[in-house]
Amino acid sequence: MYIFFFIWVLAIILIMPIYFLSVSHLQLQDKFGKEKGLVIAKIFGYVSGWGFFIFLFGIWLSSQPKFRIPFLEEKLISLPIINSSISVFHFIISAPIITIGAWFGIVGVMGTTIKVAETHKPEKVINTGIYSKIRHPQYFGAILSHFGISLLLSAFFSLLATPLVILLIYLISWKEEKELVREFGKDYEDYKKSVPMFIPKLKNSK
Repeated sequence: MYIFFFIWVLAIILIMPIYFLSVSHLQLQDKFGKEKGLVIAKIFGYVSGWGFFIFLFGIWLSSQPKFRIPFLEEKLISLPIINSSISVFHFIISAPIITIGAWFGIVGVMGTTIKVAETHKPEKVINTGIYSKIRHPQYFGAILSHFGISLLLSAFFSLLATPLVILLIYLISWKEEKELVREFGKDYEDYKKSVPMFIPKLKNSK
């Protein structure tokens, strides 16, 4: 009955090697030449980036048990588009979480450009704007959005999958940073020391 949920989970795990290859710019250039290597990395970036996003939607929207808070008499809002309903209480809690997650994602893309966000290939270390507060605003936003949407839809399996989503996003970030150190050396090492990976820095460094 819930087979599609597990198919989406398997898909998001299986796409990880493509994600890893998409950020291995120097390795691909050494193997295929500079121009061809960059083209291959770009293709891998598009496939893995959009694939991860689409598979998350599959996890959120696939058929799965719903959870409710038992001691509250909850009002439900019908959602005919996805043939489901949401709890008003869950909506009140999840709306700010989703909004904050979306904000981090949008501001993160604006700070790098869509091209860099899709291809994972910056031309330099970006350490201004939101990137002076957090190294991976888009991934932090994705984690918040996953948790918020799982809560909004009362999607029990999706909520249980949150630790897996966090782990996968951490591995993606770890791999990206490993490659960025290879490409930018001490500049990125210094950046890592001054800006946190996922928890936004609230105070400016003196």
